[in-house]
Amino acid sequence: MYICDREYDIIVVGAGHAGCEAALACARMGCATLLLTINLDSVALMPCNPAIGGLGKGHLVREIDALGGEMGKNIDKTGIQFRMLNTRKGPAVQALRAQADKQQYRLSMKAVLESQEGLDLKQELVEELLIEKGKAVGVATQNRAKYRAKAVILCTGTFLNGLIHIGLTSYPAGRAGEFSSVRLAQQLPDLGFLTGRLKTGTPPRLDAKSIDLSSFSAQSGEDIPTPFSFTTEKIKQPQINCYLGYTNPKTHQIIRDNLDKSPMYCGLIKGIGPRYCPSIEDKVVRFAGKERHQIFLEPEGLNSQEIYANGVSTSLPLEVQVSFLRTIEGLEQVQVMRPGYAIEYDFIPPTQLKPTLETKPLKNLYHAGQINGTSGYEEAAAQGLWAAINAVCKLRKRTAFILKRSEAYMGVMIDDLVTKGTLEPYRMFTSRAEYRLLLRQDNADLRLMGYGYRLGLIPAPQYQQLQQKRKSIKGELLRLKKSMVSPHEKELPAEIVIKASCSLAQLLKRPHVNYAHLEALDKKSPGLSADVIEQVELELKYEGYIARQLAQLEKLKQLEDYTLPAKLDYQRIPGLSTEVRQVFGRIKPVSLGQASRIPGVTPAAISILMVYLKRKRSSQ
Repeated sequence: MYICDREYDIIVVGAGHAGCEAALACARMGCATLLLTINLDSVALMPCNPAIGGLGKGHLVREIDALGGEMGKNIDKTGIQFRMLNTRKGPAVQALRAQADKQQYRLSMKAVLESQEGLDLKQELVEELLIEKGKAVGVATQNRAKYRAKAVILCTGTFLNGLIHIGLTSYPAGRAGEFSSVRLAQQLPDLGFLTGRLKTGTPPRLDAKSIDLSSFSAQSGEDIPTPFSFTTEKIKQPQINCYLGYTNPKTHQIIRDNLDKSPMYCGLIKGIGPRYCPSIEDKVVRFAGKERHQIFLEPEGLNSQEIYANGVSTSLPLEVQVSFLRTIEGLEQVQVMRPGYAIEYDFIPPTQLKPTLETKPLKNLYHAGQINGTSGYEEAAAQGLWAAINAVCKLRKRTAFILKRSEAYMGVMIDDLVTKGTLEPYRMFTSRAEYRLLLRQDNADLRLMGYGYRLGLIPAPQYQQLQQKRKSIKGELLRLKKSMVSPHEKELPAEIVIKASCSLAQLLKRPHVNYAHLEALDKKSPGLSADVIEQVELELKYEGYIARQLAQLEKLKQLEDYTLPAKLDYQRIPGLSTEVRQVFGRIKPVSLGQASRIPGVTPAAISILMVYLKRKRSSQ
């Protein structure tokens, strides 16, 4: 047996999007880090949609970037179509999405990992956690090697007992073409973890040479792409079109005729799939009255002929996939390069985690990504960064890194997972955030970059630029509120009507007025950057709504700040129901705020808990 002669501070298992962010953050915070992965050629691979961002998810990418993560920078270097979504709606729900060059994204992230000081990469299949006195102290691998560390972060994705389904054929795999992690999956229940089973899927990849794109509607991106990272000045690489088409009644009939060959409909698949990303079989059955469904053709790279057929995720047999695809206009001669498939995998229900993502059954073991029941690259990356920061903080005896629901989408996601758990693949949506007007993607740097700087993940020059930006915003808001305009002003634009003197700030609050309208009136404009102007406009236009959300936050502050003892014995609290005692004992909430969000916990139970704690503290 090979025993590594070096003890690491932290070992990260898995090099998907969670593992990449976790390993980089650990190393950048000064920890000796080892990243282990089954295949070094699959680092940061996009096994499903080759895209980053989207509604809710784009917010997470911006937050990752503001904290010093890599995902935003990497997609900016490798994105081949950028689009801002929901531009007709308010700023709280607008989000950036980018199509990626799949292979360039992977290669670019691998290059960053390989060049990171303090980080080692090794190709190993981890089969066992090494445990001593209730703590994770390393891992053992298929190659009969042992690696020791002070903490371990599991980022196993869909590899735990992964099982692929194509029609009635099933075989073990973490994803198509890669091994499943079986022995590690078998060990986790023996270590005291409850496990569950989830399912996800992917559509077929098509050969671009066999597609008549003239039958599809071209979908272009932005003329001047908006970057994800606050450090990216400009997107430099070429941009491409995606294409929109539709299924039809013939497509649906072929699918209905072959449902007996669908592993989902004949009982082969036991895991629960994502509600918000259904397969084409699901769409046809659940929306039987709908005559067509969208299919987006998304190129997988500038130098690739593979097309991702977004919208027709399926696990039907290959011959059925080819048959129904060829009923779609423009795909009459299509060739399938890779079939779509479904994959089942084990996950660890995340109520077994602390808010730091450290596990409750074992100390110094952290879980991040799909092992926690989430779905999506962005959710995984955010968890990887969060787990890494907290692992480092614990090793250095620093305060845990916990963002509130009012501070970040990350905070919303982690609180949802550890407090409520999930029975289906969890996906981030703007609707999950109660304070989404405060958590816009455009102000992620103002909200979070200070944390990143103090953690050592944001360099000083970048933080100084943020401070200057903050100062410029504050100064401009004050100047606009002091600058007055008379109704007799000769330079007043025709579309602006005022009946009495008002400030430029009051004018800018009007829905149809922006900075460009003020140019003729504002002789002392300091010539600010576009990002400062954006923040000033939004602050003024939504000032009332923002003030209302801040007032709501102040009312809830008492609950969020009221911490609960880690060893509180809920069985001794009179008045609580047996059910509430059990759920409190299992979740172990860290505050009254978290306790109040646990499913099944009533306001009366929170009141009983608060009264009990106040009496106990006053008697001490």
